[in-house]
Amino acid sequence: MDRSIRICDNATLHSMAMDKILPIFGTVPATQLGPFERQLMKEIWSRGTATVREIVDNGKMTQAYTTVMTTMDRLYKKGLLDRVVEGRAFRYSPRQTPEELRRGAVVEGIRQLLGSSDNSTLPLSYLVEALSEHDAQLLDELQSLVERKRQELKNRE
Repeated sequence: MDRSIRICDNATLHSMAMDKILPIFGTVPATQLGPFERQLMKEIWSRGTATVREIVDNGKMTQAYTTVMTTMDRLYKKGLLDRVVEGRAFRYSPRQTPEELRRGAVVEGIRQLLGSSDNSTLPLSYLVEALSEHDAQLLDELQSLVERKRQELKNRE
């Protein structure tokens, strides 16, 4: 039985920056990116697709070709990039948009929070506390989202 709940709609998630959300909920190993990985992901997102050579030749990266190649391979193995053979190299493309990556990290963080205690109300109280410390208006948004979800579930019955 899936006990996960969805407390944020897409508009709410998009309005919050990932660096403000993740410290509240923690990071997710599969999407935990180092500074260079984030830099490469931004470059791939801005280009749509790229080979290691294209990224290195761009001049924005000071790292060696092999460093970029190894990091791109790691991002592929983490499931963040797709790749297809192009000649003797790979052409990489993002599997997710930045917003999809943020959403996945937040949803996983919330799932971890909810699964962190036998007392089901305790993690929710942590969430409410974190939201109120971050921005009291978020509590109003949370209440609105909960009411909307309740109405949606009621309409399904």
